Amino acid sequence: MSKPPFQVDNSEASRVTRAWVLHPDIKSDPDRRPAEHGLAEAVALARALPELEVLGGEIVPLKTVRAGMLFGTGKIDEIHDALEEREIELVLVDGPVSPVQQRNLEKAWGVKLLDRTGLILEIFSDRAATREGVLQVEMAALSYQRTRLVRAWTHLERQRGGLGFVGGPGETQIEADRRAIDEQLVRLRRQLDKVVKTRALHRAARAKVPYPIVALVGYTNAGKSTLFNRLTGADVMAKDMLFATLDPTMRRVQLPDGPEVILSDTVGFISELPTELVAAFRATLEEVLAADVICHVRDISHPETEAQAQDVREIMASLGVREDRPSFEVWNKLDLLEPEARDAMQARADRDERVFAISALTGAGTEALLAAITAELQGVKHEHHLHLDFAEGRKRAWLFDHELVEAERQTDSGFDLTVRWTAQQEAQFERL
Repeated sequence: MSKPPFQVDNSEASRVTRAWVLHPDIKSDPDRRPAEHGLAEAVALARALPELEVLGGEIVPLKTVRAGMLFGTGKIDEIHDALEEREIELVLVDGPVSPVQQRNLEKAWGVKLLDRTGLILEIFSDRAATREGVLQVEMAALSYQRTRLVRAWTHLERQRGGLGFVGGPGETQIEADRRAIDEQLVRLRRQLDKVVKTRALHRAARAKVPYPIVALVGYTNAGKSTLFNRLTGADVMAKDMLFATLDPTMRRVQLPDGPEVILSDTVGFISELPTELVAAFRATLEEVLAADVICHVRDISHPETEAQAQDVREIMASLGVREDRPSFEVWNKLDLLEPEARDAMQARADRDERVFAISALTGAGTEALLAAITAELQGVKHEHHLHLDFAEGRKRAWLFDHELVEAERQTDSGFDLTVRWTAQQEAQFERL
């Protein structure tokens, strides 16, 4: 694996950084959400990095954004005093911060500053486990870094998996070398091209496996990995933490009274996804694009569940997932609702055959979901290899009459056939 481009000094990597979160509540933004929910998500994002001690955060009301400083002079002074009192070392701004704004705010407050994109990139780098995931995140980070001439990334050393935004020396040195970054980007693209070709071969091999694919998608921390573990018996990292899962995980599952399937757990989505990471998402979501059934897992107990669901739909559409793809909505975390709200939610779900209210933690409702997936897959074709003796001409004729034969090879004892059929057609054939 190539040497990572961002590195943290060994003496700094183990030290916890005191952090504070600011959520700018911009009144002129037509798409603004309730500020308290935005701040809560930003704090949860920050706490996803173990080396940060997040002391809290605050909402900063803004009529308009100041081009050079983001905030007004009075507010900057007020925040400075609060940061100094709490001995804050890192400020996380929940939103975009331009390089000029970042430089000015760091100078005014005497701290390091990271915006939402930088924080998400840091988390992704910390969590990426596969070769492709690491390469994609490093490329995204370099593209982001290239616009910010306030880091000395060529001089940093890294011990952990992060990008070096959070800790390490050199933050006050303006030594970022665009040529070095561009050269590194070229090297990473070459490496990634090789990985992409390898993945294409793996995908082609998977296409020959006679198992339909069921993909779990949803907003980060919706409970996908908990559901995945319950259905597969696997031990995928499942915590009450944003981006607990980054790299996709796949397992074979035998559905009750149904076919075997490949169940895929994917990275969680999030609002205002950094554009630098769209390519990384696309790479890890190819199983979703090829899935026979998609299960959109939602945290139904979250106050922003509707907005989160819309974010997921928009990102899925941008990635090229067709709306007509067979799918179910899985309303998870039913166990976190009060009894009255839980009953009302269950009643709403019962009125829609494509919606299932469940608790992945307790298992409630999962049997009905699996039954619906089984029924849906009865119409999904899968590939199968079989051998017919010369005496089984009736069966062979039936296969050709129904146009199910993909390939055929005659042997000394009969015919080797590759067929593509539905579970129902397979059952009909077995009754011949």
